[in-house]
Amino acid sequence: AQLDPAQKRSQTKGRSPRGILAPTFSDTLKIAGSGDSKIFGISSKDRSAVAMAGKTGTAYWYSTDTGDYQSSAYYMDKYPKWVSAWNDQRKAETLSGKQWTLLMEQSRYRFAENDDRAYELDLKGYGRTFPHPFGDAGHPLFFTRVAVSPEGDRLLSDFGQALIKAEDIGQDHVTDYLSISFSGVDSVNHFFGPSSLENEDTVLQLDRTLADLFRFIDEEVGLDKTLIVLSSDHGMAEMPEHANELGYEAGRIYSDEILSLARELSDDIFGSGALVKDFFRPYIYLDGNAIGERGLDKSAVATAIALGLEQVRGIGGAVPNNSLKEAVRNPQSEAIRHNHHEQRSGDIYVFQQPYWYLFDRGSVGVMHGSPWAYDTHVNIIFSGPGIKPAKVDRLVHPIDVAPTLSALLGLSRPAAAQGEVLVEVLRN
Repeated sequence: AQLDPAQKRSQTKGRSPRGILAPTFSDTLKIAGSGDSKIFGISSKDRSAVAMAGKTGTAYWYSTDTGDYQSSAYYMDKYPKWVSAWNDQRKAETLSGKQWTLLMEQSRYRFAENDDRAYELDLKGYGRTFPHPFGDAGHPLFFTRVAVSPEGDRLLSDFGQALIKAEDIGQDHVTDYLSISFSGVDSVNHFFGPSSLENEDTVLQLDRTLADLFRFIDEEVGLDKTLIVLSSDHGMAEMPEHANELGYEAGRIYSDEILSLARELSDDIFGSGALVKDFFRPYIYLDGNAIGERGLDKSAVATAIALGLEQVRGIGGAVPNNSLKEAVRNPQSEAIRHNHHEQRSGDIYVFQQPYWYLFDRGSVGVMHGSPWAYDTHVNIIFSGPGIKPAKVDRLVHPIDVAPTLSALLGLSRPAAAQGEVLVEVLRN
């Protein structure tokens, strides 16, 4: 969706992001404020910025092609002057020829020895050990390497500070909303893993980036007028090889192997592997036409293949859609139910055994997305005026944030909100 012929460098490809099905918290705030609330979502990733900005806000995200922050014609016809001015400074390109170095002496890190593990990915010259060179700005992976480092988070914070100042965030009596999704920890974990020296340094440097951002907000708006909520979208598994080193049995099973196994089972049981169309994690998709031509029942085919897959080492479960309602209720089955979409989901949900890797070959070193606790555990932190320090240890969910924010601001909860109000935040 091109913004302006003069801004081709920062245009985004594809159709406008209209996939949000119901009003989000940001949309609710906009409606409640009669359109006066300023709503923004910014991130290193398009999907994070778009989802948090909602239908009525504005989203900006980092381009790994150019180092710019870009948007879509869904939100605007052309960029505000401040966005073009920020992009024209070519801040990411100032890192050309530089490298990611450790914040402290290596011996001070808990994972000081975890800097050259054979199972970490090198990202085509980025290396497995410190320092990690970004290369020259003309390298095809230069802007991606910047994102896979603390520098990507610093660029996002700098863009966020420019936004706060240019858009006059928090300068009147109407509540404004800014979501900033820092993606450094996620991207670094995918290539180096949670127990890597790289991840430890990224967390330390992000802490300082946040401190700098909060200082800026205090100067421009006042922290006494600001509610800060910190959370995440998921956790991350250890690399299977690291789990092995700790004495835990784990391994890797790949998407192409799942597809081959499903087709072999289909061929053995029904005489045709063509009944299985594809595997797109976490779903196996069956070919309804091929099944119908053979006079078979699709549910029976799905059940038979699922039972066979569950006997395979590395597979923790294979759940056909037709059994979702009857499945024993546990955290895994509940996660699968929440993930299911009647029109888009496949026919069999496949997930790995704990700490096993299930994804495509070679693209990343470790992946999230399973229904196990290490992937679903995130913390939620509320900090702001009137909220006293406290630690609450009970099961809560990220979807509880929106109803809690609504309650704090005296708003009706978002139209399709399923979470609960975190009463401990209001009590304080």
